[in-house]
Amino acid sequence: MPDDSHQPLRPSPIKTVAIVSKPDRPELAEVLPQLCKRLKEHGYNVVMDTESAGYYPGQLAMARDEFAQIAPDLVLVLGGDGTLLSAARAVASSGTLILGINLGTLGFLTEVQLSGLYPALDSIEKGEYVVDSRSMLTCSLIRNGATLTTHVALNDMVVSKSAIARLNSFQLFVDSEFVSSYKADGLIIATPTGSTAYSLGAGGPILKPDVQAFLITPVSPHGLTHRPVVVRDTVLIEIRVNTGQEQAYLSLDGQVGMPVQEGDLVRCVKAEHPAKLLRFEKTFFEVLSTKLKWGER
Repeated sequence: MPDDSHQPLRPSPIKTVAIVSKPDRPELAEVLPQLCKRLKEHGYNVVMDTESAGYYPGQLAMARDEFAQIAPDLVLVLGGDGTLLSAARAVASSGTLILGINLGTLGFLTEVQLSGLYPALDSIEKGEYVVDSRSMLTCSLIRNGATLTTHVALNDMVVSKSAIARLNSFQLFVDSEFVSSYKADGLIIATPTGSTAYSLGAGGPILKPDVQAFLITPVSPHGLTHRPVVVRDTVLIEIRVNTGQEQAYLSLDGQVGMPVQEGDLVRCVKAEHPAKLLRFEKTFFEVLSTKLKWGER
């Protein structure tokens, strides 16, 4: 099967650019007006999320989760990885290209530094970029046979105990086949992109973004034989949560969350639409070397 997760593209017309930014970054008061001016001078329609509009009153703005309705050609994310995760959930269904500009610290997903913003825009206009197609999760919370809510995630889905609860019990099923019962602080379902996030800290392996798989990683399991499991991304993953009198919590990308009750079922499958992240020069292993401070040859 050919690998199409890294797709070099020919120059294509980008007409609408959306801007997403991290709140409370003082440099944006100078950066955003200049950025909007440059984009408009190059013939782009520009829209901001409401967080960004506070730095540039009068610019067309809307809620971030409404962006998919206008299907912008490109989203510029000025912030850290958390801001990019939020943007990806908002626009993945519209096939929008996403460029992360790192204003945070680690920045696994936001490759470009602020100083490289305008050179990156020049490269985009010339078609000199690569699209990393990152698989996402669609996760549903089901109670008494009824679906309460469904969300997508780029990094991971986590079912965990509340801060003061004892260990929860989880039953794991893959394609309706019982896998194991876990007593643990939590259970993580991670995409390859999310393999360098919470799952890594919990002892999970690192997956290249183009690997067609998901990770199932227990968090502090009460059993030494429980280890992370890698499964194909075509499977159905289900988690039956047994909380007893304790509390549990379901979170997506560490940002969208909801309480979980005794007997709830969490169902995860590969999302229909991937996130399309722009990349220029650095390969995945170069990013790992830079961000994780791996030794040089």
